[in-house]
Order: sequence, then C-alpha cells, then structure tokens
Amino acid sequence: MLNGMYTDRERCVRAVRSKDARFDGWFFTAVLTTGIYCRPSCPVVAPKPENMVFHASAAACQQAGFRACKRCRPDTSPGSPEWNRRADLVARAMRLIADGVVDREGVPGLAGRLGYSTRQVERQLLAELGAGPLALARAQRAQTARLLVESTPLPMADVAFAAGFASVRTFNDTVREVFALSPTELRARASKRNDATAGALRTAPAHTLPPHAPPPHTPTPRTQPPGTTATPAASVGTSTPAPATLHLRLPFRAPLSPDNLFGHLAATAVPGVEEWRDGTYRRTLRLPYGHGIVGLAPRPDHIACRLTLSDLRDLTVAISRCRRMLDLDADPVAVDDQLRTDPLLAPLVDKAPGRRVPRTVDEAEFAVRAVLGQQVSTAAARTHAARLVSAHGDAVDDPEGGLTHLFPTPEALAGVDPGSLAMPRTRRTTFISLVEQLADDRLKLGVESDWEEARARLLALPGFGPWTVDVIAMRALGDPDAFLPTDLGVRRAAQQLGLPSTPAALTARAAAWRPWRAYAVQYLWATDSHPINFLPA
Repeated sequence: MLNGMYTDRERCVRAVRSKDARFDGWFFTAVLTTGIYCRPSCPVVAPKPENMVFHASAAACQQAGFRACKRCRPDTSPGSPEWNRRADLVARAMRLIADGVVDREGVPGLAGRLGYSTRQVERQLLAELGAGPLALARAQRAQTARLLVESTPLPMADVAFAAGFASVRTFNDTVREVFALSPTELRARASKRNDATAGALRTAPAHTLPPHAPPPHTPTPRTQPPGTTATPAASVGTSTPAPATLHLRLPFRAPLSPDNLFGHLAATAVPGVEEWRDGTYRRTLRLPYGHGIVGLAPRPDHIACRLTLSDLRDLTVAISRCRRMLDLDADPVAVDDQLRTDPLLAPLVDKAPGRRVPRTVDEAEFAVRAVLGQQVSTAAARTHAARLVSAHGDAVDDPEGGLTHLFPTPEALAGVDPGSLAMPRTRRTTFISLVEQLADDRLKLGVESDWEEARARLLALPGFGPWTVDVIAMRALGDPDAFLPTDLGVRRAAQQLGLPSTPAALTARAAAWRPWRAYAVQYLWATDSHPINFLPA
C-alpha cells in the first residue's frame, strides 16, 4: 500500500465500492451531500463518486466540517499501519499523539520530543494529514469521550476531564460537532443498542448465540450499560476520576494468527508483572497518571480487552500501548504478500497467515529484559526479572489474579547493588550501563525514537551486540524491518527450509523480504516447538 493513498481518487473510489475493511484507517470518505464522513467499509449504499472527498485522517474530516457516520463509526477503525512502518517525523509525531503527549505536554512538548520546532511539526502534519497536532489530538479526545460516554456510568463532567478536555463546555461542543449528538443522546443511543442486543441474546436459541457471546442476563439500569463495570465516580467536576474497569473490543485487520503473538507474551511472562490466566494474557501497566491492569484475549474478529485503571485519564494511552504491543494496526495482507514472493517462505505464510510481531507496552522495560535474557534460557531470564520486580517494583493490588507489581523504573534499577545481581560480571556492567543511561535520559527509548539513532546509541554500550540491539529495535522500537540473522532459532529454521544459514548469506537472501523482515523472523521462529509459538491451553 502506498503512502498517501487518499490522493489517488480512483483507488479510493474502488475501495469504497468494494467495502473492503482492509482499507479502514488508510483514508476516510467525506460525503458532500450529507456532511458526514465514513470508513471505506461503511455498509450503506456508496455515494456517487462526484459526491466523495477523501481525507487522510478523521481530524481532517472534522476540520472540513464533516461529522462522523453513526452507522459505521469511522473513529473506531484500526489505526493506519503507516505510523508503525515508518520512522520519519510524521510517523513519530503520530505515535506520540496516540500516546497522549499533546494532551499532557502541548504542541511545544511534542516538538521538543521530536527535536524540531513547533512550526516544522505543524507544517509536515498539515501537508500529509490535512490537520495539525491540535486537531489530531482533539479527534482522539472525541473518540475517548465517546467510549467513556457509551461504556461507563460516569457523570459527564468526569468523562470530559478523563478524555482530556479542559472544560465541560469544550467537551459538549466537540461531541456535538463530531457526532451530531449531545453526550446525553450518545449515552441514550448506546443504552438502547445494548438493551436490544441483550434482548436478542435472551430470546435466541442456544445454538444461534455467536461465539464468545456473554450469557443472557437481566438488563442493568441505564446508568450502567450491560457488560461494563465501574467503581463509583469521584465527585462531579474533579480532574481525577475514581478507578474503573472497562470491557473493550480492540479491532484489527484480518487475518490475525494469535499463536505466536500470545504464546510469546505468555512464555516470557515475568511473574508478578504478567500472567496467563483463563485464556487471557494479563499484565500491569505503568501510565502517566497512575497504573492499570489489562487482560487481553483473542477472539475471531477482535481482541477482548478488560482494562482496570487507577485514573481514567490514562484510558487513551493504555489502549494505544496495548494495540502497539499486539501489533494490531499492522496490514497483514501487505506483509504476507511480500513474504510469499520467496517460495521457501510461502508455505509458512500459507499455514498461518497474519502473524504479528509481539511488542511491548514499555520500551525501557523491554531493553532491560533483553539484557537479562542474554545467553540464558527463557526460564532463567524470567527468574532474573522476577527477582528485580520483587525487590524494586511498585506493589499493586490485583483481586482477580496473581499480579503483584509494576516493572521497576530505570531510576529504581540504577540504584541496584551490582553485587546483588546473579549474573556474570560483564553482564552486570551491561545492565548497570543501560539503566543508568535510561535513568538520566542519555538514552531515550520510546515511540518517538529515531530507530537508527537508537541503534547507534545502544551499540555504543558495553555488552551490546547486533542481536540485542536488533531484538530491541524489533520488539521495543517497533521497526518492522529489524532482522536477527545471528539468532539460533532463525538460523536453525533457515537450514531446515533450505535457506542460507550463515548470517551474511541469510541477510543477503532476506533483502527480498524488506521492509517486513521482522515478520519473516516470526514465521521462521514458528518452525520450532518452543512454547513461544503456541497459544497456551
């Protein structure tokens, strides 16, 4: 898929007429005769081509005066895969906006993290997306507000502040402008929709219930939408709403193979921070305003997400980080089509299409865990990490499972006595060098990182070789082209398939897999019987 698809009018019209959900998030269709904007797969009859205008973002549609379609709900589309594939200024800015930086630090904070002036950032975003950082952040706030309005009983004032709005008036005006409904009307529509769904489930024969449908139940009061629980909210108008538990559906582009994705997360889970329980991957989250616990379970057409937050202002950030960890904005068709061009990889792709790269919710955490895993087994790496968590992590309460701590911050780990680390002296030096540089910001690993600059800084640290640097680039920084030609599992798979097995020769062969070599690694790893490749029972 080409960058800037929305500028190719003919392709966009064909995509709208085909109603192919693969294109959702790539562009948005604004309809001149109705004043609404839709996702390409909107189920309504496609408008005439002369009445269609295409935009790169929901924010650009809103700036042009269009409101969201109530039928296809375009703001719930998967995000554009462009922002995870690229490492240029616009892509890094979009990842930061999704992480809530504009809401917390403003446009100057966004520009400062990127190392550019505010004018440069605004100019490039406007040129590519038709909207500046404030408009993009506003569109994201509107989406978060609707989610809270429809799925929690929170008072509207608390919803406004939790979604990042500075005032209730701005919240009301934005919701009306974007959705053509007041917040109260949005909640009423959601309640009617939920009541209708619950009624259908109660009256349907058991064999007609859809997979993973909740059991029939008595309708809850309209202030408490079905399927959602929330603790009592703080007093109206406070800026720190009380903790709440939300049940969400995270969309993705099909196909998605959950085996290696959840298998990897479960097999490498750090006790106290992560666990696999009752078919769900659960872990603690360190967030800007507090902490959270998330449970993620694969379903045929979405990821079921149960999210408990100590502060609802972290909702947008938590969702963004979970989506990033599970690589849900990827375009698996584009990836798999490229990898199938190699006749030796094609059978692996056909066997389980849609493999994702398991990533992380915390880049610094993953870098530390990568060092702990150098030249040891998965079990040993988990043991090392669990000791650090128990000694230096912040305790959390998890009444529903066995999670006990947040993973320690670099600042906490920088004070660790090297002699207390049960590892060789050279690895202790590597560990201390890494956490000290992370703690004092000499090394920055985050969604805003320039991938090549981060690689160079990591390689300059003692004990960091190509394998460690590239596994961090692949799973923490999100580089889809990171490659591990020296990895034992990759080399063993290459030899079994008849691919070159020496690092240099394999790297040369893998040039044809670019820019998706990180996904090729997942397919190569999947030839092994290691637990990371299997969905836990």
